[in-house]
Amino acid sequence: MTIPRSVLFNLFFFVSTFVLTVPAALLSLVAPGRIIGFARFWARTQISAARIICGIRLQVSGWENLPPAPVLIASRHESTFDVLVWIALLPAACFVVKRELAQIPLFGRCIRAAGMIVVDREAGGAAIRTLLRGGDKAKAEGRHIVIFPEGTRVDPDQHPPLQPGVAALASRTGLPVVPVMTDSGRFWGRRAFRKRPGTIRIVIQPPLIVKTGREALLDALRAAFDASKLVDNSVGDNEIHFHP
Repeated sequence: MTIPRSVLFNLFFFVSTFVLTVPAALLSLVAPGRIIGFARFWARTQISAARIICGIRLQVSGWENLPPAPVLIASRHESTFDVLVWIALLPAACFVVKRELAQIPLFGRCIRAAGMIVVDREAGGAAIRTLLRGGDKAKAEGRHIVIFPEGTRVDPDQHPPLQPGVAALASRTGLPVVPVMTDSGRFWGRRAFRKRPGTIRIVIQPPLIVKTGREALLDALRAAFDASKLVDNSVGDNEIHFHP
């Protein structure tokens, strides 16, 4: 049943995303402040569909490590699910996104209207300056900043070098860095058509305590990623159901 369910979900995902993107792009012209709410509806719809169609459930633990004040959420990135979940969980998350996404017709307009930090990864120093200006703005607006330090989606067993952007943001903004683990790649692979039933676990870890130095922060973040173990606990109070 995995393949038929995957076909149905992927069809739903792409069709519903297109259908919702058209009015969202129009909304960005007349009421850009409402785009975030529209994005939350989209993300919660997809997560609910993944549960209903594919049997993919969501469990989040460590909420006590995420203060209401702005922080840098530095998350492992194994699938598209890791983007959906933070749009759905937070009222106004600000993502660091690659320029290619902002160039998609209509969808890119929505990304910019939502105030996301769009970075050209090939731009070198200019990319860092764009990142820092975006971080300043997000902090001033009281928004959590979500960044994927690996820079791209990775397989669960991959541990590529971390990109320096998260350290530059932390140094510039002074915001705490909160490591987040995910095992989404076990059920929703980074480029996999097939979606497997199971429980995706998101673990929010305590903020890192690093006195000085960007390299020290990257080392601490890597250690947090490597040391964390996602245990197969039974789904209970930590399971989250969204109702778009």
